[in-house]
Amino acid sequence: MSELSRREVLAGASLLTGGILAAGGPAALAASQAPSSAPAGAAPAATGPYTLSPLPYDYADLEPHIDAQTMKLHHDIHHAGYVKNANAAFAELDAVRRQGGADVQRVRAITDALTFNLAGHALHEIFWTNMKRDGGGEPAAGSEIGKLIQRDFGTFAAFSAQFSAAAAQVQASGWGIAAYDPLAERLLVLQAEKHQNLAVWGVTPVLVIDVWEHAYYLKYQNRRTDYIKAWWNVVNWDDADKRLQAAMKAK
Repeated sequence: MSELSRREVLAGASLLTGGILAAGGPAALAASQAPSSAPAGAAPAATGPYTLSPLPYDYADLEPHIDAQTMKLHHDIHHAGYVKNANAAFAELDAVRRQGGADVQRVRAITDALTFNLAGHALHEIFWTNMKRDGGGEPAAGSEIGKLIQRDFGTFAAFSAQFSAAAAQVQASGWGIAAYDPLAERLLVLQAEKHQNLAVWGVTPVLVIDVWEHAYYLKYQNRRTDYIKAWWNVVNWDDADKRLQAAMKAK
């Protein structure tokens, strides 16, 4: 097991010291109970400015490509942990301000925790709606995302190959991201390490894939490329297109 995997296993969904918060790894997933056949329920009440949205489909709806147990644990434990810890960091920064903000080291550590967890929350909110039952294929030729993929990458095959390679080659844990860049008015394929590192300011993610081990380890073990290949079968191009249209209008 890699050093990263050992850290994830030990961490579970708890707060790590030093200002970094992380969700549990593959061993934590395997140790949890199997999901019920019931649809994803309402998210727990928020205890801060950030809330966990319920899944827009049942846990098993993305099978056989992504299994129900992974979906349940990924959403209900890992993503919920990011929301809880982002709210905790937000509240702690508020407490530091009320105390005068003199503790510089605390501010740095808490801000680090906030950016890690809030970035994780934001990306997961996109990730869930970027997928659907009976998804996949290619975007409609007349859709905005279909047109930009053709214009900016030449072909869908070229785009998907670059996106898959970027996601597969993320060092340790992170994300593959297709984002709209308002400066160049085009799509970019990016990587994120962890959740917040290697970010580009001003771009809007429209299509993301989580390549942390907890997103795929139960079914695919260390075969990240197999998971990425399977993920293309559940992509919700309607959602990605709506996100792209909103980003283009915002400019």
